[in-house]
Amino acid sequence: MTRGLFPASAAPDQSAASGDDAAAAPFELDRDLFLRTLLRELTGTLEDVVGLDEAAGFISVVGQRIGEQINAGYRRDLALPVLSRAQVADVLVDLKRRIDGDFRVVEQDDTRIVLENRRCPFGDKVIGRPSLCMMTSNVFGVIAAENLGQAKVELAQTIAGGAPGCRVVVHLQRTAQADAATGREYFKV
Repeated sequence: MTRGLFPASAAPDQSAASGDDAAAAPFELDRDLFLRTLLRELTGTLEDVVGLDEAAGFISVVGQRIGEQINAGYRRDLALPVLSRAQVADVLVDLKRRIDGDFRVVEQDDTRIVLENRRCPFGDKVIGRPSLCMMTSNVFGVIAAENLGQAKVELAQTIAGGAPGCRVVVHLQRTAQADAATGREYFKV
């Protein structure tokens, strides 16, 4: 598992590089890996300096803004002023697919949408960084609330927290189950 830019176990292969040809260095580095590592280190620094709750708050603000942009983009491109529950579920799965997540709807009705995920868009960079999950919470919450009136997003299991996958419940109505769930609430602006 890689948590820094380069695997800790990788020893330099002296035969692969000529000594002064950096392009021949045998380690992985591209924009995606660099940006995921940057986000990991940024959230880690926030968590260390201001604490997990405050770091999650900062990430939430970013997630809200991104959620608003994604919601507007889907509604514009689908030529719809508002999305139905089934369309919201499709959008949540599609947006994660587009950024290399592996979410799927496992259950949905008028009260909730339950999604599971086997691959985080942040890859292994999310492990130990639960504040990054606020991106999912806020993007999902904003899209659901802006189209359906309200939402409460429960991060029941997360890869960041050490689970093998994620289970996210988007509660769409105030029910006893939603009230008992730990999560963030979102309302149509």
